[in-house]
Amino acid sequence: MKKSIRNAFGILLLMSAVTFVSCSSDDNSSDNNQEQPINNSDFKANPEDFRGNIKSGTVTLDATKTYKLTGAIIVENSATLIIPAGTKIIGSGGTSSYIAVAQGGKIEVNGTATNPVVMTSTNQTPGSWGGLVICGKAPINKAIPSQAEVTGLAYGGTDANDNSGSIKYLRIEYSGANFSTEKEFNGLSLFGVGKGTKIEYVQIYKGSDDGIEFFGGTVDTKYIVSTGSEDDSFDWTEGWNGTNEYWFGEQRADIGNRGVEADNNSSNHLATPISNPTISNVTLIGRGDGSEPDAFKLRVGTLATINNVVIKNFPVGFNVEHDESIAGVTNGTLKVTNVKFENVTTKSKGKTTAGATVDVSAIYTENNAATGAGNGSSLPTWAQGWTIGL
Repeated sequence: MKKSIRNAFGILLLMSAVTFVSCSSDDNSSDNNQEQPINNSDFKANPEDFRGNIKSGTVTLDATKTYKLTGAIIVENSATLIIPAGTKIIGSGGTSSYIAVAQGGKIEVNGTATNPVVMTSTNQTPGSWGGLVICGKAPINKAIPSQAEVTGLAYGGTDANDNSGSIKYLRIEYSGANFSTEKEFNGLSLFGVGKGTKIEYVQIYKGSDDGIEFFGGTVDTKYIVSTGSEDDSFDWTEGWNGTNEYWFGEQRADIGNRGVEADNNSSNHLATPISNPTISNVTLIGRGDGSEPDAFKLRVGTLATINNVVIKNFPVGFNVEHDESIAGVTNGTLKVTNVKFENVTTKSKGKTTAGATVDVSAIYTENNAATGAGNGSSLPTWAQGWTIGL
């Protein structure tokens, strides 16, 4: 009886060992498969002539190659573009050269602090190519759907949690090609992008228009650097609602407009959803003059809750216009707390819709211990190493 039990026990141990080895082998195989680039799309990425529509499946670029963006790349509904760490994409051709993600498409930018993804240009001057455009299905306060001004792609919807992918450690250089004085690319344009999209550690460098602009949507951002833009560092409109942390904006010495230009809807100041982001830890550095000398221009009904701000070298700190935004100052729905001013001539000024001057100093509270993006008016630690020009 004992011998039979021992034999049975031995067989059981052997079976357990075989099962363990088999499971371990399957796990290793699964891990290895996950590390392999996914390419199951009919689209073939040609590094020497990178353009076209990715209509379905997943395309993974090769980080060992440089991609010459000779036209538009459009990631269509149900398709995904994966860009590994260290990939370099060089645009040319002005307004015809850009990367756009349509509604239902996804982009995955997988840069690292030591090996960011770089989108740049053969001609290293602002406006040499378009930029990166993402169109989502999140709410906007215009007609749904609307058409993005620079690509014609549809955007806007009812899905606040819409997911257009993720972006981490990306540098966009020399973007912002102009169609006209009223129509141009930004470095990063977010049209109705939803909260399911993740955007962190992005620098927009020397673009000819805004660094980053939000056209409605609910997307959150974190660790954004906008430097050397010829227009505004940060811009929002059309009912954008997001939660954001750590913005660092610095203008060039010779050109640049506002640090932040913020609107709700210029045709209907009370259109809903009303632009009302929550933002914390912001540093804005101006050039000391200019025709649009505001660190913050808040107008046409936008609201916002902003905290821990450092403003340096702007003639005007907060410029609030139009009755609806001024009402937000009065009732506390447009407020900026813990502000440190450095070399700012006029801390605030306001103007009603009718053009009358009004006191809006209640918009801010001061705190000389404010740290802004993390290091006052100096470059924060989180922005070191993967950015340029700072």
